[in-house]
Amino acid sequence: MTLAEVNARSCLLTRFDRSYLVPARLLTDLVALLTAPHRPGGAYRVLTIDGRRAFHYHSVYYDTPGLRSFHEHRQGRRQRFKIRERVYRDSGERQFELKLKGGRGDTVKHRLPLTGDAAPLDPAYRAWLDTTLRTAYGITAPTELTPSVTTDYLRATLVADGERVTCDAGLVCVDRRTGATVRCAPGLVLVETKGTGRLTDADRLLHAHGVRPAVFTKYCGALAALRPALPGNRWRRAAALAFPAAPPRRATG
Repeated sequence: MTLAEVNARSCLLTRFDRSYLVPARLLTDLVALLTAPHRPGGAYRVLTIDGRRAFHYHSVYYDTPGLRSFHEHRQGRRQRFKIRERVYRDSGERQFELKLKGGRGDTVKHRLPLTGDAAPLDPAYRAWLDTTLRTAYGITAPTELTPSVTTDYLRATLVADGERVTCDAGLVCVDRRTGATVRCAPGLVLVETKGTGRLTDADRLLHAHGVRPAVFTKYCGALAALRPALPGNRWRRAAALAFPAAPPRRATG
């Protein structure tokens, strides 16, 4: 499936997300079941660009010096948000993204292309961020934002009508303040299902094979592992599974 077909069939800028940490060997079997040509309900298809089915992603998460975004997620605040720059390394495309929590507990993503030498903290993008937060929540954007965590991984995407499954392998997270790094356990894949609310067929298949949702997001789970002193108990269990090599390594040289 091409990128244009994915966006037409399953854009899902407003969606419900569920995360799973899945052994790669099991995931291989589950993907084969989901993409089987004669699967009841129709086969999931795989995003393919120029013959490739896996793509390198790089994200930079922005937060206040006091980690407002992290703590508001930790506290389960109704009006919470994440700010990031996403880079599609294979194409060079960049997007400035704001992820909000909707009134039903859904995720609402807003995005604005980053072109040329534009940077996320340039005045035009700060103005867009402020306008979007005012419109959605009636609040102003933080005045102090700095890069907090970067993530890199290799993603494959499966698509059905109104559903999407992303499979992220080789996740590496870096604390931009300290240079500490954590890496996802070898043979473990972060799988995220994205749908309109009800359980997707992928969710049901994962549950049938004994895989349950994990309380984990890349940003908050990474910070819980990178900075053990933070009060990140809600993510600690999943983070320990995803990043078993503790303590995090610090950059040298």
